[in-house]
Amino acid sequence: MSAPATGVLSPSAGPLYGLVAWPSPELDGWLRQQQRRLGVRAYGDPHLNLRAPFYVEQLAGTGQKPGTVQQASTVQPSEEALVQALRALLADVPSFEVRVRGWRTFPGIVFLECERSPDLLLLHDLVLTLPAAPPQPYDQREYLPHLTLALGVLPWAWPQLEAQLEGLSSPVPGFRVSALSLTRESGGEVRELHTFPLRETVPFTDTFPLDDAVAPGEGDQ
Repeated sequence: MSAPATGVLSPSAGPLYGLVAWPSPELDGWLRQQQRRLGVRAYGDPHLNLRAPFYVEQLAGTGQKPGTVQQASTVQPSEEALVQALRALLADVPSFEVRVRGWRTFPGIVFLECERSPDLLLLHDLVLTLPAAPPQPYDQREYLPHLTLALGVLPWAWPQLEAQLEGLSSPVPGFRVSALSLTRESGGEVRELHTFPLRETVPFTDTFPLDDAVAPGEGDQ
């Protein structure tokens, strides 16, 4: 299934933003350690996107008739205005838990899949309502929360990497998210622009097992 192409902008549209959650220090350190050991890398520090990275657009006021498709024009928004819009949107969002499942693979990509929990999906739907930032192809039904381990793995290196992932699992069953960050992607890195604390709720406890982890290679069937 593919999400509607409406609102998808080209890379020339301006800065590419993200709204992300950072993993716990233990999980972050473990992912970085595995990247060094395996000789792989991802885009920026380990992070979980709450929605696909997005451009901020503005519909041109061209006097077109209601109901007709307008052409999206580039806008270089004030990042302060973007921060204010997100602050209002996230004002009542409680902290939440993310459960780690297991490895998921696609051609050239390995990531640690996270559970599509009701809380996470509700938050995903909420942040898609950010004005002038329409859903992208990997949003909505295509949204798959994850922490990327490797990008750009060449075909000749795949069998060895897959063998090294065999039996390797996360050191923690999940992590608690008490803040979200607005980021901007640039030069292969993810730069944090602003942090939004979430409303605190019941403390997180590591009580669930990893009994339904996805084995390496199962994701590309």
